[in-house]
Amino acid sequence: MILPIVAYGDPVLRKVAVEIDADYPGLEKLIANMKETMYNASGVGLAAPQIGKAIRLFTIDASPFADDEELSDKDREALKNFNRVFINAKIIEEEGEEWVFNEGCLSIPDVREDVFRQPQVTIEYQDEEFVKHTETLDGLAARVFQHEYDHIEGILFTDKLSSLKKRIIKKKLENISKGKISADYRMRFPNQKKGK
Repeated sequence: MILPIVAYGDPVLRKVAVEIDADYPGLEKLIANMKETMYNASGVGLAAPQIGKAIRLFTIDASPFADDEELSDKDREALKNFNRVFINAKIIEEEGEEWVFNEGCLSIPDVREDVFRQPQVTIEYQDEEFVKHTETLDGLAARVFQHEYDHIEGILFTDKLSSLKKRIIKKKLENISKGKISADYRMRFPNQKKGK
């Protein structure tokens, strides 16, 4: 089922999400719905807060990036099979000199900005079977992970912009929160009642 994506301005996007366990009600269906919602919106990642649930869960499928000729061979190879569910993720370490990349977000349609992030991240998480993993991600894979991880920490990519950039996009963000935006996918705006 395709779920509405929560728009910028909704308080759920600012909550630090809580951990879940294998008994979380309807988890398998929720993950399937999140993936369907993400694909429907042509996204490469979707975090539970973006569908109104403040839990530490997100899904990533960055394989569409693997066809981008402008990326390095290393990045393309890493992204080819980067399709996973992350539950209760933690960043253990971020390393390297920050680099810039243009980011967008399904909760903030029509806003894309350059964001600086560190290129390497060591993470711990559980998959949908609640098997624990520890691994290190590099480059674009690390960036996609960091973007989704920020969502479960109540952080948006716009928070990482300079104060000048924030002032420039302020009106756009206000319009998004008021529902004055047209997206190619279902959205739920802060002033909208659930179920609409």
